[in-house]
Amino acid sequence: MKREASAERKTKETDIKVHWVIDGEGKYDIETGVPFFDHMMHLFSKHGFFDLTLYAKGDTEVDYHHTVEDIGITMGRSLKEALKGFEGIRRYGSAIIPMDESLCMLAIDVGGRPNLVLNGDLAGKIGVFDTEVIKEFFKGFVNEAKITIHINLLYGESLHHKIEAIFKAFGRALKEAISKGENITGALSTKGIL
Repeated sequence: MKREASAERKTKETDIKVHWVIDGEGKYDIETGVPFFDHMMHLFSKHGFFDLTLYAKGDTEVDYHHTVEDIGITMGRSLKEALKGFEGIRRYGSAIIPMDESLCMLAIDVGGRPNLVLNGDLAGKIGVFDTEVIKEFFKGFVNEAKITIHINLLYGESLHHKIEAIFKAFGRALKEAISKGENITGALSTKGIL
């Protein structure tokens, strides 16, 4: 049985709809109104083997902050719903991904406690996309999914390449963390729950 979930978020600023098949093939149908972020979600879906349907409308005439942040919130909510108590999963995942001259190391704990550590400079713009909102996406995601993510941009020159390395690493590390362990019953914790 495939693990999947849907979530929606509608505010005065955004209208987000997510359907996420965790045990997918890397297929995606994504329209956020933010072309660069669409590209990052394509990478995340493909490299994590997630089937992701994501539609977003937001106040992009103001900027992309609300849209990108609310996508993170909605996706985090959807992931938590699909994983039902984090039972039977490996819990931890990591990836080190090069993207040309850039290198990202990313580690995840699907452990019930939200935390984000992001080391690396993301300040700047790619076209009209303010790259600092990437951090807002991850903050929204970890808070709703109740997971910890550590992102270390070890080095890089191109902002595009650095962010691309992050999203490829995010997909791969998350896939590892939420994969089922054949000898894991319940939550992988001495507490018995996560």
